[in-house]
Amino acid sequence: MGISYEPLLHLLIKKGLKRTDLIKMASITTNTLAKFSKGEQVGLDVIERICKALDCQPSDVFEFVGDEK
Repeated sequence: MGISYEPLLHLLIKKGLKRTDLIKMASITTNTLAKFSKGEQVGLDVIERICKALDCQPSDVFEFVGDEK
């Protein structure tokens, strides 16, 4: 199983925010934001900061997806 951060991108669009807004609001680095784009793992502390900044749940940030065969 893999992780997709597609829900986060949809949430940003829904709230009318840019990725740079998220960097400032959640106090994350550009390197961390790049991990989202690459589908790499990030720490739960990052997910927590994003959830607090966007007033959302972890399921609004990421989802599990099946591995492609």
